[in-house]
Amino acid sequence: MSTLALGMPSVRRSPSEAPSVDGRPDVPGLVDRFGRVAHDLRISITSACSLRCTYCMPAEGLPVIPRDELLSPAEIARLVGIGVGELGIREVRFTGGEPLTRPDLVEIVRQSALAAPGTPLSLTTNGIGLGRRAEALRDAGLSRVNVSLDTLDREHFTRLTRRDRLPAVLAGIAGALRAGLGPVKVNAVLMRETLHDAPELLAWAIEHGCRLRFIEQMPLDADEAWRRDNMVDAAELLDELGARFALEPVGREDPAAPAEEWLVDGGPDTVGIIASVTRPFCGACDRTRLTAEGSVRSCLFGDDETDLRALLRSGASDAVLAARWRAAMWGKKAGHGIDDLDFVRPVRSMGGIGG
Repeated sequence: MSTLALGMPSVRRSPSEAPSVDGRPDVPGLVDRFGRVAHDLRISITSACSLRCTYCMPAEGLPVIPRDELLSPAEIARLVGIGVGELGIREVRFTGGEPLTRPDLVEIVRQSALAAPGTPLSLTTNGIGLGRRAEALRDAGLSRVNVSLDTLDREHFTRLTRRDRLPAVLAGIAGALRAGLGPVKVNAVLMRETLHDAPELLAWAIEHGCRLRFIEQMPLDADEAWRRDNMVDAAELLDELGARFALEPVGREDPAAPAEEWLVDGGPDTVGIIASVTRPFCGACDRTRLTAEGSVRSCLFGDDETDLRALLRSGASDAVLAARWRAAMWGKKAGHGIDDLDFVRPVRSMGGIGG
């Protein structure tokens, strides 16, 4: 198995290896050298998953991270509190792997909500088992969910995810809608084998009151099968959808939002496209990430990681943790550079980073 499939970081700074802050202004927020400020926190809470999507994980899955190496609910909540209280974080999303594989997910949400009252807490999930836990998650403080669903064709779904679980995903979405975890956003990765399923997925999303967003596939698959010349881009998707729907571009309400929006058949329904590869939005990126092992990762495509878990467990103060987090974000790259000739894909796959 390759290092990529294992999902191991290539550079993980220890507590004694603080990133350089040369030139950083004395401001409390998570600013970087290019003037961007991170307000959106993504926290991966596991590398385990109930599916094996080809654009994310190897067929055998990623090795399970030992429980004592994962951040605990109390540790996650403490970092959420620091992020919101000292660093300017305005929104938190829990990711994986698949967050629903953690039996203590409700407790993670509950403690995080208590640590940062009023802060929107969301969840990115494949939806399997969500129906059984949606109400408990809502009651714990979860605001909404993003559910990954690439196609409504059961055969295509099974081939893409290596699991025949489409009915379970649809049941999870239904459960989230019943629990009021809205708006329920559906994320679909653009793949060559499911491109022709896109119009039916959009019609279904509109019928069920979900907000659909298509995402260009990025070079984050564990099998390293991604090729720029074979990916489905935003323009090709618009052609496919345009054969059935009238689409009118409306752009982005928030410059930092990843999805460009199109009105569908005059509105009010919309469809979003996150064109990370062909229409990158790195210049307005406002995200900061924590891996399941407790490292700050400033960018999906930046392999440098700064360990906060060891500081947490050695008794570091909130001020020390906040300072280390600021330092980690100061070194954020200008962009992912996928189209550069010298582009090097990250060592971790998406399943190891967190979506």
